[in-house]
Amino acid sequence: MSESKLLDALIAQAKLSKKQTEKQQKIVEAAITIFAEKGYANTSTSEIAKAAGVAEGTIFRHYGTKDNLLLSVILPFFKESFPIMAEEVFNEIMSSNVHTFEEFLKAFLKNRINFFFENKEIAKVVIKEILYNEELKSNLLPILSENFIIRVNKALDIFKERGEFVDIPTDRIVKMVLTFIAGFLASRLVLLNDYSITEEEIEDAVRFVMDGIRNKEQ
Repeated sequence: MSESKLLDALIAQAKLSKKQTEKQQKIVEAAITIFAEKGYANTSTSEIAKAAGVAEGTIFRHYGTKDNLLLSVILPFFKESFPIMAEEVFNEIMSSNVHTFEEFLKAFLKNRINFFFENKEIAKVVIKEILYNEELKSNLLPILSENFIIRVNKALDIFKERGEFVDIPTDRIVKMVLTFIAGFLASRLVLLNDYSITEEEIEDAVRFVMDGIRNKEQ
């Protein structure tokens, strides 16, 4: 999904909401566009109001704070769309002729890096707010973790039956893998603002994980 398509999807989701007035829809559309262009922290409610053609007080009347406006944009989209997106990603990877968990992990990491590159402005907003906004974190992380955990578990079961892993409970392997992927993406793409991840770096990162869980006796 390209950045423009993701923006379009967020805006379309907002327009479909029967709970929103016409003014609220204009506010949400303006907020999504400006958040993506300038980043959440660098966007003021006055800029959003001007782009939406409403008074700044209208934003505060409907949403109270900029944080609440962000939540109203992100949460409905992720609740409805993320399970479908997650399933499409895993089906695409599993059908790409991967034979080992190492190949699966490498393909998955590449897929997510490409997605973040294509949607870096919106992705940075979401990641930063997950790190610093407790309300967003408490609402969004269960959606993200639930959908990924189910699918990573499914993949792990396939490769575990082939004897690829050391004798570690599956839930612990899942936590290690997801912690690694989340940390890798957050540190490189947000904290370090680094968009030059090479093929060699991906292979090194995957090898680092696999050295901890691979069954070396196989």
